[in-house]
Amino acid sequence: MVASLSDSVVIVEDDPTRDDIQDLLHAHLALTGASTPAEFSFALDVEGLTDPSMRFFSARQHGELLGICALKRHNHDLAEVKSMHTRAASRGQGVGTAMVEHLLAVARRDGYRQVSLETGTAPDFVAARALYEKAGFQAAQAFGDYHNSPHNTFMTMYLD
Repeated sequence: MVASLSDSVVIVEDDPTRDDIQDLLHAHLALTGASTPAEFSFALDVEGLTDPSMRFFSARQHGELLGICALKRHNHDLAEVKSMHTRAASRGQGVGTAMVEHLLAVARRDGYRQVSLETGTAPDFVAARALYEKAGFQAAQAFGDYHNSPHNTFMTMYLD
């Protein structure tokens, strides 16, 4: 159980091949696979997260993995939030908010002008969409290689 976010939650660039990360990544893929038809599910496996276009991060408290997230470079202006997932026992405690804030800070430091994302429309993704809206993301059209569909929600934020 997480005591509080102020109690030593650390978000750092990490290795998606670590065992505990792979376990959480499998849970993420199982959730997305159960909620979204395969042809509309764009969750990445460990191979996708080790692509050179990715920066992968973990959130830990006292060494315990709480969540994962990544930032994918599309071009010099656009980055994409990928593989955002908080461990079930840590949900509702601010871990997701901390990870989104971290990714946005990284994106600003890296000089991106826009951060976009794709998430599902199924009930399992209601909390994710609310988190992104609270952070300032707004509904948008598909970007990159994505296509609009009833199974996908696209959101974007323009950075200062």
